[in-house]
Amino acid sequence: MLKWFRKKDAETTPSNTAAAEAGLPPPLQGDAEVVAEEPQEDQGGFLARLRHRLAKSRERLADRVDRLVLGKRHIDAELLEDLEEILITADLGVHTTELLLDRVRERVKKKELQDPERLREALREEMEAILSVDAPPLDPHRAKPFVVMMIGVNGVGKTTTIGKLAHRFRQDGLTPMLVAADTFRAAAAEQLERWAERIQVPIIRQQSGADPSAVVFDALDAAVARQVDVVLIDTAGRMHTKMNLMEELKKLHRVIQRKLPEAPHEILLVLDATTGQNAVSQARLFQEALGVTGLILTKLDGTAKGGVIVPICQELRLPVRYIGLGEALDDLRPFDAAAFARAVL
Repeated sequence: MLKWFRKKDAETTPSNTAAAEAGLPPPLQGDAEVVAEEPQEDQGGFLARLRHRLAKSRERLADRVDRLVLGKRHIDAELLEDLEEILITADLGVHTTELLLDRVRERVKKKELQDPERLREALREEMEAILSVDAPPLDPHRAKPFVVMMIGVNGVGKTTTIGKLAHRFRQDGLTPMLVAADTFRAAAAEQLERWAERIQVPIIRQQSGADPSAVVFDALDAAVARQVDVVLIDTAGRMHTKMNLMEELKKLHRVIQRKLPEAPHEILLVLDATTGQNAVSQARLFQEALGVTGLILTKLDGTAKGGVIVPICQELRLPVRYIGLGEALDDLRPFDAAAFARAVL
């Protein structure tokens, strides 16, 4: 059943803290028109905000690099050995660390890099190069409806991310629709319904235990009939190591393609930054199973493991589409490789 929601009385909404604890969106303040507007900020303001949110990751990486080179006159083998430890413990992983060190050694060999105080700048440049994955931009205007399949394991913040992403699309003048295809977790549809209500977008859901494929099939029918711009499909969170559950995702993917041969146009994998290197293995297995087109990394503001983005991009060459920097509606931000590299280095 398709539902359109109106904003409820602000006095009946829960507090920010209570909503967060329940896995629900923070209450909106003021009129709906105010909520739909995101505060304007220039690039300098955004970079300062990003640096603030990534403070823990920067402390684990940039600050330690600065302490390493303090008072050093040359970049020698001992310094690079200590740098290797810093990079690995910053969740850049063994292979990515080796790649970065090889590039640094090459610069030193060519005498392009000799001053230890320029080491952090060199690392930032190399990190930015790795993060700048060559991939088509996420363009919701290239199809109507533009179908996005959201996947990920339990607890990564997938449903919340869908709500925030729908909010971004709505701000851009598009009409998003949410699809509650997670019919196994009792509170999943209710949580998504709360998001639909708060950001005033339609939602398709059925009773708990319904066939997810049937929910999606009906949702795509409704999207076409109502000329919806973007369809955001919330799938059940599942462990990437459970092959039978991964097969269910493949079935859902086939149903979407039978209904709309060009869809899904994006398969976005939501990863929790706080899981560190485990996020790399998750990305690898989901990529092998479904052919992920992009990544969303959540909870970057509360972890020192933000460097895990680098090995994922380096190994799988998957673009990071968005990053989550907090609980507010506008804390889901398009990923900018240069800004991220500057913020942590």
